[in-house]
Amino acid sequence: MTSLVDVQQMSKSFQSHQVLSEISLSIEKGEFVSILGESGCGKSTLLNVIGGFEAPTSGAVHLDEKPVERPSRRAIMLFQHYGLLPWRTVQKNVEFALEAEVPSKEERRARAEQYLELVGLASSASQFPSQLSGGMQQRVAIARALAIQPELILMDEPFAALDTFNRYHLQDELLRIQQQEETTIALVTHDIDEAVYLSDRIIIMDRNPGTIQKTINITLPRPRDRSHGDFQYFRKLIFDTFHFGRTEIDSDYHI
Repeated sequence: MTSLVDVQQMSKSFQSHQVLSEISLSIEKGEFVSILGESGCGKSTLLNVIGGFEAPTSGAVHLDEKPVERPSRRAIMLFQHYGLLPWRTVQKNVEFALEAEVPSKEERRARAEQYLELVGLASSASQFPSQLSGGMQQRVAIARALAIQPELILMDEPFAALDTFNRYHLQDELLRIQQQEETTIALVTHDIDEAVYLSDRIIIMDRNPGTIQKTINITLPRPRDRSHGDFQYFRKLIFDTFHFGRTEIDSDYHI
């Protein structure tokens, strides 16, 4: 595989507070990588630096061998807050992402329709965001990101606000789309189960300042069964990395 993202000895400070220290990692093209860690370890800051939304204090970040110096449409960020325009329909929300680079109205419409079909929302194209559930709104946000056809999608806890049923459903949908589109995804999450279920590789971070503590390759075949013993093995491996006792883990296995 070929590296799409390459981070070399990257540190980040805000004034006198060091958030990240000597981070080095790579993400391969077509890979699904999760960044897992406790609150305050710099996960979101790392994602922002990779996306060009924050500049590193030292070190280097490259996307497809080119320095990352500012945000670009090559790397799109998805948050748990969907960022949809409430006065635009679902169709027009997706088209909005294309207005800067696709001058043809017909092409914008066709591409929006293509990706709404991909996320299963073709029948909702004329609805407004307020008429959709949270899970459906997140699917619109995914369609909008995919329509830009970025090289990398950065996801900052995109399913955290959803109930368990919708979260599991969207995890399956995301995997289906990622495999179909061969998209590279970097996901920040607190949820150990989510990381094991989705990822080819999990990067575990420590804090004060944020460093990479361990990298775990998830060798389970897909689709994955959360109740299977092999799944439990990887979950326990991550628990042991954080030195958690069972009494400290909540019912959703968040950290």
